[in-house]
Amino acid sequence: MLTRSLLCPLITIVALALSQGSHANQNQTRSSSAALTSASFVYHGGPLLNQPRSINVYLIWYGAFSMKDKSIVLDFFASFNPKVLNPRLQPTVLTWWKITASYKDKAHKPVSRAFRVVKQVGDAYSLGKNIRRAQVADVVKNKIKAKKLPEDSNGFYLVLTSKDTIVENFCRNSCGFHDSVQISKGKLVYGHVGDSGQCSGFCAWPYAVPPYGPPGPPLVAPNGVSVDGIIINIATVLAGATTNPYKNGYFQGDALAPLEAVSACPGIFGAGAYPGYPGKLIVDKATKASYNAYGANSKKFLVPAIWDLLTSACKPVAT
Repeated sequence: MLTRSLLCPLITIVALALSQGSHANQNQTRSSSAALTSASFVYHGGPLLNQPRSINVYLIWYGAFSMKDKSIVLDFFASFNPKVLNPRLQPTVLTWWKITASYKDKAHKPVSRAFRVVKQVGDAYSLGKNIRRAQVADVVKNKIKAKKLPEDSNGFYLVLTSKDTIVENFCRNSCGFHDSVQISKGKLVYGHVGDSGQCSGFCAWPYAVPPYGPPGPPLVAPNGVSVDGIIINIATVLAGATTNPYKNGYFQGDALAPLEAVSACPGIFGAGAYPGYPGKLIVDKATKASYNAYGANSKKFLVPAIWDLLTSACKPVAT
């Protein structure tokens, strides 16, 4: 039986911006953060993804992708390996992920420290170009059944769909999701992220702006609007899947539509963020691109704030 976790990074931002002015938005952001405390954002006793120390990631490229976009996504995952990072470039994607160290299971074991792509496969629209959300699990199961991917109960299966693939609810109330599916030997954790270029104002903010909501120009994307939106949403899915893989981990609210490690901090990427303003970021002097973390091959990424259990506040990677 499937359970769902939604990613809606802009809903709160847009709603606040439409209802109040900029100063009121800042106050609303503070009061919302204060309301979401460690007492309300709780651990429900279930298992986390914390075995092994580095989670095996299985990528499924559903549809057609450019080599550039594939390279950016793979560089993001490679950024969890400290051996490939330039120590002079700080902060890093790995620095960002260390915020999750406060998430521990019943045995006080924290979530895994890193991710690594161990296998990737393509899929030439096996279920068509218009698929239901529940069919994302079928994509994963079909790859395992065909022995193109192994059955790994401690791994994470990520389905990325191309710009010409429509997934139910994507761009409507979700930029990605994670879930679990029953297989012969137990449950597998999987996720989906679509092409943010289909609705860049919703799924690639702050690199694009919606037709309604907070005013102001979009920021310059270091790698491209669509793929940088994809990275933001992958980061959000990874945090949620790791800390709440079976809907009985860390979250606030309804288990079917929870606020999780990142979705509890919508639109926050740097210090001083408020609705319509992502916070203080690093700006490349030459390209004017905005980002907050370095990765493999000196790539520049924008990663979202994570709810820090130690401080009971949204914590962006320090810039």
